[in-house]
Amino acid sequence: MEEAKGYSGWAILELFGRQMLAGSISEEVIAGTAMLRIDVPAVDGIPGWTKYFGGAAIYSLTPTTEDMVMLAGKRLQPRPVDPWVVSVPQLGRYVEHEEGE
Repeated sequence: MEEAKGYSGWAILELFGRQMLAGSISEEVIAGTAMLRIDVPAVDGIPGWTKYFGGAAIYSLTPTTEDMVMLAGKRLQPRPVDPWVVSVPQLGRYVEHEEGE
């Protein structure tokens, strides 16, 4: 029996709940469960970040190039944590700001 190969590379990831992310994806096993890891690159002053998803959360995955991921990232403007989960003043303590901001 042939072992299934996982995909790793640049992709546009669509999740249930109408979320779209763009980044470098790979598969990892966490607590015995296969998870999809996405590393979202820094775009327009927003630091890069990493997030993991279970397979049931994924609606579609479109393999693409790094250039397309960077272009999509500018339009999507994803954030690592939604403001309703952590208030903006709390989140500000964990986000590095450049001088003059």
